[in-house]
Amino acid sequence: MRKQKGFSLIELLIVVAIILIIAAIAIPNLLRARIAANESSAAASMRTLTTAQATYQEAYPTVGYSTNLLDLGGALGTACVPASTSGCMVDSVLANDGNPAGGGKSGYQFTSGTGTNTNGVNTGYTFLAVPNQVNQTGVKAFCTEEDGVIRWDPNSVCSNTEAGILAFNALNN
Repeated sequence: MRKQKGFSLIELLIVVAIILIIAAIAIPNLLRARIAANESSAAASMRTLTTAQATYQEAYPTVGYSTNLLDLGGALGTACVPASTSGCMVDSVLANDGNPAGGGKSGYQFTSGTGTNTNGVNTGYTFLAVPNQVNQTGVKAFCTEEDGVIRWDPNSVCSNTEAGILAFNALNN
């Protein structure tokens, strides 16, 4: 009688089946965790943009709020010099996100909408953050305006207008 060395085909198939079952359980949880992390990062970035807008308005009262993300930060790859067109208040990745050179941050695309302009002074603003790929990089969209409340939409739409933003859920509710 010969002594058997190694594993039989059945034993190897059982091990592969167990690995596939574990992967089938773990991968969806990993994707949900990544989506939750991206959404958390997007909400934090919206808070950063809201704070930067308040600071920008105080620094440049004749301009009011900035009209775009680039005014809050600066150009990519250059040293930031504070001015009304490059406030140096947010990082250049977030500031350039609405431009073709920007590719998003943590799976979200950030854009600024048009706010209210009164006698040449910007008295309002809007920001919108939508997932780059719905159900892969994020599920919720986030939006905010000059009231500073970050709102979210479970349908990944939200709004980029001041009147439309008020229809969505506040983040803390």
